[in-house]
Amino acid sequence: MTVHRARAAAFAAVLTAAALSLTACGSASSSSTASSGGKDAKTATSAADLGGMDALVAAAKKEGNLHVITLPRDWANYGTLMDGFTKKYGIKIEDENPDGSSQDEINAITSRKGQNRAPDVVDLGSAFAISGTQQGLFAPYKVAGFDQIPASMKDANGNTYNDYGGYVSIGCDAKKVNPCPQTFADLLNPAYKGMVALNGNPTKANAALSAVWAASLANGGSLDNIQPGIDFFGKLKQIGNFNPVEATSATVQNGETPITIDWSYLNTGYTSQYASKGIDWKVSIPSDGSFAQYYNQAINKDAPHPAAARLWEEYLYSAEGQNGFLGGYATPALFDSMKTAGTLDATAVAKLPNISKPFTTFPSQAQQDTAKTAITSNWAKAIGG
Repeated sequence: MTVHRARAAAFAAVLTAAALSLTACGSASSSSTASSGGKDAKTATSAADLGGMDALVAAAKKEGNLHVITLPRDWANYGTLMDGFTKKYGIKIEDENPDGSSQDEINAITSRKGQNRAPDVVDLGSAFAISGTQQGLFAPYKVAGFDQIPASMKDANGNTYNDYGGYVSIGCDAKKVNPCPQTFADLLNPAYKGMVALNGNPTKANAALSAVWAASLANGGSLDNIQPGIDFFGKLKQIGNFNPVEATSATVQNGETPITIDWSYLNTGYTSQYASKGIDWKVSIPSDGSFAQYYNQAINKDAPHPAAARLWEEYLYSAEGQNGFLGGYATPALFDSMKTAGTLDATAVAKLPNISKPFTTFPSQAQQDTAKTAITSNWAKAIGG
């Protein structure tokens, strides 16, 4: 899941006004179901069901562990968030397959049902959050701040809800590429041979799927029609500019992906992360293909650590957790309500990116389904593999 920042007020206003106003088998589960006062953590739909936050904390500490999956430490500040959760509650976090995809998360839930190695929680792109809900994979749970999450950013029953978001952006190593591209049209420059990479495969990874959608908007497509984006990457492949290496923090650092299309919060994070290593990483939000999305939190219906899973969600949607995402250059779901309450980290807000063309209409469930079908059917044919 990457997009970068540069300003703040603009990006904040964009995502805020938008949805806002806007991711090994193991043995059979040995975790005993945490309960309090006869209430079962596996079926608790709020902290109140377990007797309140103190009871939830006690039950989660008794479990002692939390299994997460596909959370890179440099993705939206997740490293800091995981460390903060462990420090606050003494609960050990195991982060499996940090460079995996949203589809890997869904696969882990379905293939490890009833096993102790199953993920407790997932962080998913919108299309995968929708499909997972349709499959009945998630446990409904409403965090304390659920009512403050805009209606357009949550499942009404609490199966999934947006956590943080950003824009599709183009990151570029200015010491290897001159000039750096600023639009999708620029990426067709013959000088960029073998340079243009995606964060993952769009058939499995939401960051890459969103990049294709942005490219579609830049080439006459729409939220109803992602095919022009698939065709655009097919053209990049044909002229030799497409780089099949899936971009990560490591490939940016070692120069394998000198032009990376990713979320703004990831690309912007690389700018500060690698400046001391002599990498001049520039970031642009393409004006010809402006596209933004949020990722979504969900609890595995069969989580081996159900209380810890619910406490993790409470932590992420607390002011500390939401400001944690903001510290990673992402716009948190509770941006509006925290702004009103005066609990936003103003310094972090000031580092969000300028957006020249705000994206204010987000894909519907039907549009998400149509896009995934088109990608699944046509992506391999477009890039030849």
